[in-house]
Amino acid sequence: MTAAEAQAKLEALGDPVKAGEMAAYHKVDRRYLGLANPMLDGLSRDWRPLMDVEGRVTLARQLWETDIHEARVLAAKLLTQARLRPSDQSAWELIRSWVPDFDAWAIADHACMAGQKRLVWDPARIEEVEPWHRSDHLWTRRAALVITLPWTKQNHPKPADLAIRDRVLGWAATYVTDHDWFIQKAVAWWLRELSKHDPDRVRAFLDAHGAAMKPFAVSEAARKLND
Repeated sequence: MTAAEAQAKLEALGDPVKAGEMAAYHKVDRRYLGLANPMLDGLSRDWRPLMDVEGRVTLARQLWETDIHEARVLAAKLLTQARLRPSDQSAWELIRSWVPDFDAWAIADHACMAGQKRLVWDPARIEEVEPWHRSDHLWTRRAALVITLPWTKQNHPKPADLAIRDRVLGWAATYVTDHDWFIQKAVAWWLRELSKHDPDRVRAFLDAHGAAMKPFAVSEAARKLND
């Protein structure tokens, strides 16, 4: 599968009416083709077995460079897999290289979902993520929370997992006075997911930092605690 073939397939499946709706919804100036996520899921499942890891990484890189919305989403989906053998290093490096390009939540979230798999596979990569929370780039700061969401979901975390959990909560604590909606929403998202498995840590965070957060973010973070 070449990049030209992949792009031609995407364009052939496009829906101009839907594309216009998507452009209005996402509010970012790039090309939209009007393909729904289930269709992109199907394409990624069909195409992944046709290529080895390096082939997928090459295609993902080329699709990302088109700056077409669906092509970037599909690039991420090609790398969203728990195991990439014999090595996932090139996939991780590519995903990491995309972070400075983030400018919209949907593409960023799909790329971070691919990144979550690579980070879980090798948690030592948290050291490479750590500087993100100090970035001047809003979407990089947000990505530090989205890519670490798997550490909110463990029912029986090991000591190393708890260390990462506390580390990311420390990053989140530096965000609470940043009242950008996307940052506040990301903090609330992380806390809400964590509250399902570790409510005491969330209560402690909100006791310490809730007064500095936007009210909607506190309400969202505490929603499962209230349940």
